[in-house]
Amino acid sequence: MILLTSFAKLCDLAPRPHRKKAIYSNKGLGVYLEKGGITMLQLSEETLGTEGPSKSILDLDKLRSAPLKTHPFDYVVVSDFIRPEWEDRLLAAFPNIKRGGSFPLSTVKFGKDFATLLDEMNGTGFRGAVEEKFSLNLGRRPTMFTVRGCCRRADGKIHTDTESKILTVLLYMNPRWTDQGGRLRLLNSGTNINDVAAEIPPDVGTLLIFRRCDHSFHGHLPFEGERRVIQMNWVTEQRFVDREAKRHRWSALVKSLGFS
Repeated sequence: MILLTSFAKLCDLAPRPHRKKAIYSNKGLGVYLEKGGITMLQLSEETLGTEGPSKSILDLDKLRSAPLKTHPFDYVVVSDFIRPEWEDRLLAAFPNIKRGGSFPLSTVKFGKDFATLLDEMNGTGFRGAVEEKFSLNLGRRPTMFTVRGCCRRADGKIHTDTESKILTVLLYMNPRWTDQGGRLRLLNSGTNINDVAAEIPPDVGTLLIFRRCDHSFHGHLPFEGERRVIQMNWVTEQRFVDREAKRHRWSALVKSLGFS
């Protein structure tokens, strides 16, 4: 068995009377275990296997060498942040989401490869590179994860993200993008979607990190269809993680019942 540090405790608010929770046991993936107040993901030997790439998934050197842009707000963009040998595996491993909106991890199914990616994103190596890039100390700040699989034509309206978010991390998980819609635009103002400072295609492995502020305006032109992205946030307090998880889980339940 191998133990991987997991983000699951932040996203899964259900009570755990036995301090153990099976994750997709029908597929033999493993269980979440709590030990010393830390939630760990214990993968079965069948799940781990011996096949597949052995390197880490994320190319942290590319993040370290990428320039931090400061106009119109602080952000960094990294292409091919996922190592090439992992791209196809992770495209196939992305959760099967057929509805619009954001979904907390506790509401979607995924396997070992995707769990390994999330574990690296929530690890100290990635955090350290981000801290260095943005001159921040994030060691005591909670993280929050959601995933999106489908875009609706009404999505992409200009916004700044909520004040509780310190940094927003977007890791895109789509084949090479050709549509003009759905490309995230970092904007110089909050009123004009065409007042573009930078445009980011949502290609697989493209990473965007930006510092949330009162003028971190972003959005995209309309697009309808599959548009897959992992969103991670460092937030100011745990209560915001709990609140957002409850809100997203309620929204996901409503969507699953066909009310939206």
